[in-house]
Amino acid sequence: MLKAYDIKDIENIKIHGRTVKDASPLPLFWNHSGVEVNCDGSELWIDLEVDHGFHEPWIAIELNGALMSRRMLLKEDKSVCLFRSMTPGVIKNVKFYRELQAMSEDDLCHVLVKGFRTDGNFFPVPENDFKLEFIGDSVTSGEGTYGANGDTDWLAMYMSSSRHYANIIEKAMKADVRIISQGGWGVQSGWDNDVRHQIPKIYEPICGLSWGPINDALGASRPNDYEAWKPDAIIVNLGTNDNTSFNTPPLEIPGMGTFKNHRNEDGSFVREDLQKFIDAVFEFLKLLRKLNPSSHILWAYGMLGNEMKPAILEAMDRFRADTGDGNVAFLDLPNIDEVTVGSHGHPGYKSHIESARVIGEYLSKKFGREYREPEGNL
Repeated sequence: MLKAYDIKDIENIKIHGRTVKDASPLPLFWNHSGVEVNCDGSELWIDLEVDHGFHEPWIAIELNGALMSRRMLLKEDKSVCLFRSMTPGVIKNVKFYRELQAMSEDDLCHVLVKGFRTDGNFFPVPENDFKLEFIGDSVTSGEGTYGANGDTDWLAMYMSSSRHYANIIEKAMKADVRIISQGGWGVQSGWDNDVRHQIPKIYEPICGLSWGPINDALGASRPNDYEAWKPDAIIVNLGTNDNTSFNTPPLEIPGMGTFKNHRNEDGSFVREDLQKFIDAVFEFLKLLRKLNPSSHILWAYGMLGNEMKPAILEAMDRFRADTGDGNVAFLDLPNIDEVTVGSHGHPGYKSHIESARVIGEYLSKKFGREYREPEGNL
């Protein structure tokens, strides 16, 4: 017989990602947000509430650190089996998490964890003493990590946090990880010159990308508690979409005007437009420091080209000079090639392995921690 447990009644549960503390049911707003338990039953189910518009949310399940499955969730899905017919009395570690980024274009899209059903008991899940926050765009949403090279449809199934540099680093360094990302968005502008699509503008709430009355009622717009979870390092991978905006046509936004970042005839950036990006990076660094006083800020960039690197460095130099804050750094990431490219022209799984190694080795030197690349099935 399986016993049902409401999520609020389970003491031994570890919650991943920004969410509303003690909420029941528990919303999983961001990619890689989820729940983790240690259970000694022979069978374990998770009970859910799911809704969506066009974008069906995808989830992943890890058992004892290995990826066992990933699948889309439909409105009709009320529960998912995490394991069954396993040896009773033996503790299994299970992690259930959201693969799909927060969907700014789908106000209905949500995944709520209501509880579990099992014939066993729950045991404590240790907290890690190393915390990392990753901020980015489609790369940090894992777009391209699944699917064949050449697949070009923009679909939820091609996004993931299971084949992701943050997940690899999480395992390699025994870290707790949070991800904040949105495909197509930038620091000053989205890829299409949409100046509304700025990651810094949505950073302060719990999930500033989940809009509409449903997400508002779930608490997405509440201020995030920065005291409750303090990252040792914040890894920012932004600039790619700002760069693309210099190559795309002007965008007219009703009620706001027409926006375009320009290049000179020789292909260089028009300084006035580039300065907007530099200023935006500078202001974002100030915001990150205000909300995370002790965190090391690492701007890691380059998987889809590095044309914005000089501008990012200029903003970082200005930040250091104006604030006296030297706890910031820049890191080059390896660009994709014909071997490491994934679907939709984005970095594939091999690219994420390469970037995880570069970031992980940097962090290991910075914090004196071991980086041991995980083996086998992630």
